[in-house]
Amino acid sequence: MGNCIICGADTEGHICQSHEEDVVFQFRGDSPDQLVENRFYRGVVDGYADFGVFIDLSPSVTGLLHRSELEKRLESLDWEAGDTVFVQVKNVRDNGNVDLTTSIRQADREFRGSLIQDGTEELLPEEDEEGNGSEAADGEEAEEGNGRERDVAPSTSEPASAASTETDGSGAGAAATESAPSETSDDTDQSATDAGDEEVDTTEEEADTDDDAAEEPTAADAESVTRRDIGELSDRVGENVRIEGEVVSARQTGGPTVFELRDETGVVDCAAFVEAGVRAYPEIEVGDIVRLDGEVEIRREELQVETEALVALSGEEREAVERRLAEAMTERARPDEATLVADDESVAGAEETLLDAAEAIRRAVLESRPIVVRHAATADGYVAGVALERAILPMVREEHAESDAEYHYVNRRPLEEAVYEMNDATNDVTSMLQDRDRHDEKLPLVVLAGTASTVESEDGLEMLGIYGADRVVVDATPADPEIADAADVLVNPTADGLSTGALASSVATTVAPEIREEIAHLPAVSYWENTPESYLDAAREAGFDEEAVTELREAIALEAFYQSYDEKRELVGDLLFGESPEAVAAGAPEDAAESETLAGHIATQFREKMDTEVETAQANLERSESGGVDVAVLDTEEYTHKYDFPRARSCWTSSTAAATRT
Repeated sequence: MGNCIICGADTEGHICQSHEEDVVFQFRGDSPDQLVENRFYRGVVDGYADFGVFIDLSPSVTGLLHRSELEKRLESLDWEAGDTVFVQVKNVRDNGNVDLTTSIRQADREFRGSLIQDGTEELLPEEDEEGNGSEAADGEEAEEGNGRERDVAPSTSEPASAASTETDGSGAGAAATESAPSETSDDTDQSATDAGDEEVDTTEEEADTDDDAAEEPTAADAESVTRRDIGELSDRVGENVRIEGEVVSARQTGGPTVFELRDETGVVDCAAFVEAGVRAYPEIEVGDIVRLDGEVEIRREELQVETEALVALSGEEREAVERRLAEAMTERARPDEATLVADDESVAGAEETLLDAAEAIRRAVLESRPIVVRHAATADGYVAGVALERAILPMVREEHAESDAEYHYVNRRPLEEAVYEMNDATNDVTSMLQDRDRHDEKLPLVVLAGTASTVESEDGLEMLGIYGADRVVVDATPADPEIADAADVLVNPTADGLSTGALASSVATTVAPEIREEIAHLPAVSYWENTPESYLDAAREAGFDEEAVTELREAIALEAFYQSYDEKRELVGDLLFGESPEAVAAGAPEDAAESETLAGHIATQFREKMDTEVETAQANLERSESGGVDVAVLDTEEYTHKYDFPRARSCWTSSTAAATRT
């Protein structure tokens, strides 16, 4: 028998079952079977794979942290091989494979204790004969983490969720509330004495406890806290502040509950800790108007407020905050005027709907609502979707402190067809309802570019509306009358020869005028033929001549075919923005201008595949004459691609192959 290093209770080993997840273990075993599920372990990054990260838990045991267990995209992790990380063992399979999940706590000091697991034996760091046990940040932190902690019962005047806690912001705080009878101060002192620890000066300890209690915020102290705007918190690190606003999300981590709070100036994460994995302030819901007191801190290079008190406002106080938010929202959401990529009378004639679409998009970002961009998996569709994405991402980064916010709040999903069918709507509704129920996310704004303008999409749009998701349709194809009623905003100029990519680009520059130079070449990329001169001029000014524009168009068309359901954000970004000929030549070796760009390489593949398909089709045409008319018939099942680019229909519908049509 021993004593728990956290609460002092009698237990086998050094940690009781209720506190096993409050400590981190250094594993020295040589078999996966020795690992204990749900324990947290210190590991070392071994390397990356497409499906996750391999973590060495010991020289002999490696586990997999699958990408599905990450709260951010795998590509967003800043871990490098050799980095020390902290993970939780989720499962040890019969074949010895170890499944890991993430830990919100990524430092020794964020755990309440540290132990060594040598095979199946548990050791305190001071019991370690090898002397290479806990690697706490310093000796003082190690001593604090492994010493007994005297628990203080909460004040009866405070609700359980608001009981005083001591937290470092990552869920590692030592909860100041323990309810088990065995964890009273008397029992803890006795257990510590029985365990043979150094004698505790209870008088001094009680005095420390009284001092801690005296430091808990009182009503008078709360009144003295100054209300601050979220937008100025980066200048208030280390200060106690009060913020008022709307709760836009609440997510439960393995440590604290993280409330995302929005006021008229921005959004910030606020960590509230009761006990690892336990929901703090369960009475607070998404959409509540609240007042929060806490300390501004930087955690893993991100701004965060450590919550000390949180209360929902009502009556006049709530109305005053709501009024401030509404006034600020109206002022910030609607642009003063439309900003076009280039002169285009047909687009200029749709200025009012451009402003409506831009306002809807900006408002969604400011209200912390996710935005789903749907577009056809074509060159024109990708240009439209990417232009909108390029406008939205900087706003999301500015509004949200967390580094991976853009992956939570912006989701671009290509569609194989230029129709938003019920199958697509069902997938989107299922996804948004799951995010709402599991992660307390708000319902999204769905922006459909180059799709959903015909009556075939009416049912899908209406299904989104039934669940309360706003819908913006941006399409250069003439829309059916039914769509005007099924969409909240319809941007659909009556013009011949306009591409959706050009139209969506002007929606994007109306949302964020500062990106105009960055996306000025995109409208020209979206046209297969008869590109308006104004858009060619805009592309030239951006450094893309007609040959470069053609390469981009063909490269995007080919990549749109592969994994047509995937956004391919990074690859498409590299193609459209990473390598203009001038950018390649500038500062590169002398022959760089002649080197093949990424877009040029993929465009070459496009032409080879297209030429092969057309040549094969031409050689197998069966020609005949009927009533003075020459007829050419092609057996597409036999002589066109089924599974490779271009598909059978592409050969005959793409204007690239127009000259070969018979």
